[in-house]
Amino acid sequence: MEYCPLSLEHQHPYRSLLAVTPEKSSDYSFATLWGWHSYAGYEMAFGYGLAWLMINREGKIFRGCPVGDWDRVDWKRVIDEEFPEGAVFERVPSRLALLLERVFPGRVELEPQRAEWEYVYSVKDLIGLQGNRYHKKKNLYRQFLRDHDWIFEPMASETIPEVLAMQAEWCAWKNCSGSESLAAENEAVKRVLGSWDNLEGLLGGIIRVDGAIVAYTVAERFSPDTLVIHFEKGNPAFKGVYQAINQVFLEREGSGFTWVNRQQDAGEPGMRQAKLSYHPSRFVEKFRVRISV
Repeated sequence: MEYCPLSLEHQHPYRSLLAVTPEKSSDYSFATLWGWHSYAGYEMAFGYGLAWLMINREGKIFRGCPVGDWDRVDWKRVIDEEFPEGAVFERVPSRLALLLERVFPGRVELEPQRAEWEYVYSVKDLIGLQGNRYHKKKNLYRQFLRDHDWIFEPMASETIPEVLAMQAEWCAWKNCSGSESLAAENEAVKRVLGSWDNLEGLLGGIIRVDGAIVAYTVAERFSPDTLVIHFEKGNPAFKGVYQAINQVFLEREGSGFTWVNRQQDAGEPGMRQAKLSYHPSRFVEKFRVRISV
């Protein structure tokens, strides 16, 4: 297979294969790949009915999970022909990890990658915020709505410059330049928003207070029943702003979906606690898969 750097020309053939992938991970949405391309150095190839992803970062090579209809692939032929010395694949959803373990008995080692598990929630639950388990979230949400003269707007091309300005302010508040992960995320935000009209399936929303943007969300229609949240930022001076953008965006723009994927926690304790506090319905569990000779 011949790999070449990720480009917008890959979008249509890639998305057609992603659509038939049995278990979808937000790591492999095209918007994710496009946004993080500068950081990860993605290269892509097509073969055996699959899209293959390679990360070439600072001379280190990593292989992502192949995308396509895994159940129709002759895995023994693929591995023998393309990886005769064995292979390691990163961030492989459990559906494929277990399939490979069955196909290659005794040759596969599965290493859980808990920091990469994705949190999937019921859209209905996050809109309704019903019951004691959401009591604090609902109070903060109501406090924001009560204390501010706010409006919600769907994100559109003409609002992108304002959103980018708010992102720059957020990075100043959080000192993105002093954090490799935040600096990389900032570049991803700018790449995705800068390609707003060229990336399929994007949608988003903003909240204004007194005319100024205080929160935004960038999301993607990931499948007919699932929405994925790529980026969500709020002005820390406004208490309850994150609870507000979360709820209002889903109510106004996401109510036609059953599930919302809010991605992984990257192993950060604070982020993990925050994501668990919204009570996920399930996880997209992922593994490092080693296939030996």
